[in-house]
Amino acid sequence: MANRTSDPTDRPEVDYIVVGAGPAGCAVAARLAQFSPDSSVALIEAGPAKASLLSDVPLGIAVLVPFRSARNYAYETVPQAAFGGRKGFQPRGRGLGGSSLINAMIYMRGQPQDYESWASLGCKGWSWRDVLPYFKRAEDNARGPDEWHGSGGPLHVSDLAHRNRAVDAFVEAAVQAGFPRNTDFNGAVQEGVGAYQLFQKNGRRFNAARAYLGSSPPPNLALYTEAQARRVLFADKRAAGVAFGRVGREERLYARREVILSAGAFGSPQLLMVSGVGPADALKRFGIEVVNDAPDVGQNLQDHCDYCANLIASGPGLFGLSWPMLTTGPGEIASFLRRGSGLLTSNAAEAGGFVRSRPNIDRPDLQLHFCIGIVDDHNRKLHFATGMSLHVCDLRPKSRGAVTLAGPDVATAPLIDPNYLADPEDLETLVRGAEIVQTILDKPPFAPYRGRHLYGTGRDGPEALRKLIRERADSIYHPVGTCRMGIDARAVVDPTLRVRGVDGLRVVDASIMPLLVSGNTQAPSAMIGEKAADMILGRTTV
Repeated sequence: MANRTSDPTDRPEVDYIVVGAGPAGCAVAARLAQFSPDSSVALIEAGPAKASLLSDVPLGIAVLVPFRSARNYAYETVPQAAFGGRKGFQPRGRGLGGSSLINAMIYMRGQPQDYESWASLGCKGWSWRDVLPYFKRAEDNARGPDEWHGSGGPLHVSDLAHRNRAVDAFVEAAVQAGFPRNTDFNGAVQEGVGAYQLFQKNGRRFNAARAYLGSSPPPNLALYTEAQARRVLFADKRAAGVAFGRVGREERLYARREVILSAGAFGSPQLLMVSGVGPADALKRFGIEVVNDAPDVGQNLQDHCDYCANLIASGPGLFGLSWPMLTTGPGEIASFLRRGSGLLTSNAAEAGGFVRSRPNIDRPDLQLHFCIGIVDDHNRKLHFATGMSLHVCDLRPKSRGAVTLAGPDVATAPLIDPNYLADPEDLETLVRGAEIVQTILDKPPFAPYRGRHLYGTGRDGPEALRKLIRERADSIYHPVGTCRMGIDARAVVDPTLRVRGVDGLRVVDASIMPLLVSGNTQAPSAMIGEKAADMILGRTTV
């Protein structure tokens, strides 16, 4: 499949083409247009322009995540050996806003040591001191600015609009289990338990497109929606433009300066490979002309493997399919529409925390997500009952997977292999996390919520927990690393995010992370887009 192009004089051109409108793509496109008003920017997105009504309703996550739709790719992994051949589920957002259209909206940066680790690998300019100003520039925190937080940025961050009594029970139970209370996971210390801050405004989801693009993008930023990027066009070894499909035909757009891929940990490596940048032998098998032999494209996939304890229970604040909930539904809808308040403002995973699996390690390696309802198999398996769930994920897994091609074009979903629990230490870390979950759920503040565990007994020993994890664990939706940043010859991008071996092409999204951050990935992805815009334009002050 040829992917090179001639250089005709009469062709549609812009200065910068950004492919993918997730948190990173929205950030880099908007900032390029803002900071370089004489430049023209095009943002190409495969999904729709408008968020669905369900996406605006935070609790709509219960319906948006489980099912394939116009706004959810709903990928599956290849069978996972550690799961006994079971396939994992990988929901990914589609449309202006990307995965910020369907995620749990949790505002989390990770730990400063995550970024120090990037810098220690030679990624100059990516230390905590380097990235903190970009987190603050992007932020509009309802609590106001301070040493750790910004205000006036595009990403509005709020406390819970509706404080749930079940959240208070979780926090008190975790404190009684020996974990410190924390009211700001993005402040001086991440460790501890508490309620999460969310990407919300007036009780509604505040997705990345709403934040960065608004209702009227600047005149030098053109949006191409329902436009599936098919490949990068090369003139010799320089990225010259992008071919994309729209309304049943192929169109081409050319870049005078740069093409920027922001299609995510699955989409960016896939686009590179179908365009001829990737492992040569694999590309040749599909008849793809090799532009640059880059064997590590698609490698280094990392994700937070998550185990969830689910309980059927009743008590104040719990949500689920039940007759009482059906009868209170109209009132909750009215409360949401009139005041942006009530149960529908919940992101389900309202609280959580960061804890250590062992006392002798230097920082938290586990994250908890407490949900006010049952979340069985990503909510794909429904129960007519109220309940709750407590998730725990391994923040820094040692296992590494890969994204590879299943066919020569982007219409065929890539093969996603997270290779979960391939390193035995990852399983043991999750076992210790599951033991912590059991300890918290057994504390007195949860006494009014006593219920029945869907799987296991709630007092399972290590061997039983290993079995439960292999049967039930899966992604908590934070894939990264497949276009790894580094200074070695095999790194896919350099520390300025330029793709090695070609010119005029960068990758700007979570796929560039050399190591997975210790937390949710929307805020770090937006930070990457913010920082990339400055690097592209040569700006030196934040």
